[in-house]
Amino acid sequence: MRLRVDPLKCQGHARCFALVPELFDVDDYGMSSVKGDGTVAPALEERARLAVANCPEFAIEEITDEGDPSPAQALSRHGGGAPRPSR
Repeated sequence: MRLRVDPLKCQGHARCFALVPELFDVDDYGMSSVKGDGTVAPALEERARLAVANCPEFAIEEITDEGDPSPAQALSRHGGGAPRPSR
């Protein structure tokens, strides 16, 4: 598992850093970045997914081996993938 932070989406809430400081750095404004190449140790994967789920800006992506966001991450960016009924 690898993570990346989209710097254009991050708004500096720093929730990821609060949840998993082993994986994230923040600057003086709270803007997050991943440590190293974003590789997550198996022991931290559950907390890493919690950080992804808790980002209010959807700025953290789980990267698959192919370098693309995971299917679950892609769905979460689009409101879970389920269409909303029209009124």
